[in-house]
Order: sequence, then structure tokens, then C-alpha cells
Amino acid sequence: MTATPSICIAYLGNALNDTRINNLANSLEQDGIAVKVISFDWTTQGFKSIIGNRTVHKLTKTKFSLKYYLKFARILIKDLYRTKADIYIAEDIYTLPFVYYAAKFRRKCIYYNSRELYPFLAGLRNKKYVQLAIKLIERYFIKKVNLVLATGKMDAQFLEQYYKITNTLVIRNLPILKDAGEKINLREKFGIDKSSLILLYQGVILEGRGLKETITAIKDFEKIHLVVIGDGVKKQEYEKLTSELSLQTRVHFIGTVSQEELINYTSSADLGLALIKNISLSYYYALPNKLFEYIVAGIPVIVSDLPQMNDIVLTYRVGYSINFENECALKELLAHICENEEELKSFTSNLDKARRSLNWQIEYSGVKSLLLKPITNSLNNGNGK
Repeated sequence: MTATPSICIAYLGNALNDTRINNLANSLEQDGIAVKVISFDWTTQGFKSIIGNRTVHKLTKTKFSLKYYLKFARILIKDLYRTKADIYIAEDIYTLPFVYYAAKFRRKCIYYNSRELYPFLAGLRNKKYVQLAIKLIERYFIKKVNLVLATGKMDAQFLEQYYKITNTLVIRNLPILKDAGEKINLREKFGIDKSSLILLYQGVILEGRGLKETITAIKDFEKIHLVVIGDGVKKQEYEKLTSELSLQTRVHFIGTVSQEELINYTSSADLGLALIKNISLSYYYALPNKLFEYIVAGIPVIVSDLPQMNDIVLTYRVGYSINFENECALKELLAHICENEEELKSFTSNLDKARRSLNWQIEYSGVKSLLLKPITNSLNNGNGK
């Protein structure tokens, strides 16, 4: 009897909260592939390790980063040693060296998911030695893997030119096409008047994601509320800013919402925000999954005019694109929208068309044959074809 084809995915993060991993793993399992996910959580309070096909190990992060990373490495190496797979996927730069050697030891294929341009992360722009270390690690291993996955066309082109490689495959962070189930009425939840507009930000709360600027901007617009879904290192700082500006009744922090429930919240907003500042090369090429989550939920978007996001908005005509480097641009746009609210309805038909193209089902069907080529070839050879 032929063994079930298998894929192992390793990720320094909680895979249960990661749309990209969950969508890929679920689709692979539906195609008869056994999937083992090894991931980690160090941010969720009271979290306990989950062991199984979707493993999430509890990590404790202290001020001694080396100790934290060594514990992560020890756990990952142990799990990889126990896991036999046909394809190993390193979901980030941090797991790449360990996954590479595990795959090489078993003489199996290895994929590297460059979900960010890691040497150019915004959070590392003032940490030159860390940037250099990551660059050297990536430069060494990226030329040794079988396939490099990228989240956008421009990311793939950059990696090909920067590292002189050709084996890239674009898999965008697109959500599953589905309709809202039990829609969460944000107006009722937060006592928001029907005449007010609801702006929505969902995702990790980090520097350079436009939240500080948005909170400051809406102070001048009494009929605009901001709902923030997610968590992150900047959350307390932005909650403090909200308090300092006396906006507690118009800025609402929800916290993390499960991927299954997210669309029920998203679809209740009027506009989705993907305002990313051009503070790093990684941000410049940004094509965040929140942009597509807004579109699938059927709400117009406001994005920075960075190339990949701008291309989506202009191609599908699903919202507004602004020069976020211009401090007045967001306020001017909000003033325009408040005076022309009916304009938002003009995006409805375009959003409906866009969501039927920009979804995970379409994306996965387009890349599946290349993604599973090593397994397909192995099966065909085993059957004597």
C-alpha cells in the first residue's frame, strides 16, 4: 500500500491564528495530503501547548533573547526529527536553517516561504547587526531550497533579482470566499449611530500600520468611529493616545478574533484600512491579507498608494488609494467621504466581482500543480509511469 503523501510546515508563530497556514493546510488535507504543523506561541496569556497535527508549543519570552531562541530551536529540532514528510516548508526565516537540515537529512524537498522581505523588516531598520545576520542566513539558504514562496509578484521579482534565483512561486495571502454567518452588528455593540461611519483596522498592531495617524485624524470628525481588531506591541500605546485625545467613545479596541469569526465583524464596517507607511522595503512591497479580507467581506478600502496595494485598488476599483506620506491626505479623504457617503455604494458591484477572483480557492487551484509537483512525480514514478 502506498503511504499517504505528507507535508511538514514549521513556523515561529501561532499557526492557529495564521490565515495563510490554515488555508494551505486545509486545502492540502482536502487533496489527501497529511499535514503536520509545528508552531509556537509566546504572546497569549495563559496559553497552554497544543500537541497534534497542528502543534503550538508554548514559549516564554524574556529579556534574554538568546535563551528564548535556543529553547525554540531545541523544541523545533526535536519535532522535526520525529516528523517524516515528503515536503518540508519553512514558513519564515527563523525556521529556515532547521527545516533545511531536517529535509536534507531525509533527502526530501524543502520550500521556503518568504512571507516578508526579512532583511528589510521595519522593526529591524535600526538594528543593523541583526539585519546583516538575517541577510547572510537568507542569502545562504535561499539558494539551496527547491522552491521559494512569495506573497506578491513584486516580492518574487525582488527576491529573484537580489539573490539571483529563479525558483519562485507567488501565493498571495487571500482569504476563503465565504459570506458572513451571524453578522456582528458593530453599531449595536458599541452604540454607534446609524449616521456615523465605521472605519475598521484588523491585524497586528505595529508601528507603521497607520493606526496612530488614523486615531489622530478622526478627532476632527465626530461622525467617524474606528474599530480595531487585533493585538500587538503597540496596542497599549495607541490605547493611551485614544485616552489622551478623549476618543474612548469613538475608538474601540476589540482584541483578537478567530479567523472563523472575523468576517462576521468585518462585514459590519463601512470602510477597511490598510494604511502602511513606507518605512522599510518590506512595507513598500506590502500586500497584506487584511486588504483581501475587506474585499471578500464586501467593504470598500482605504490603502496607501504603495505599488502592490495600489495596483489592486486601481485594477478592481474597490476603494481609495492615498499618498500616506502626505499628512493631510487622510483627513482630506475622510472629509470627502463624509460629504459624499453615497459614493461608498458605488463600489458594491466592483467588490462583488473582485471577491470572486481574489480568494483562496482560486489562488490555490492556480498553484496546486506546481506546489505538489514533487509528490506527484514521486507517485507517478512509483506507479511506473
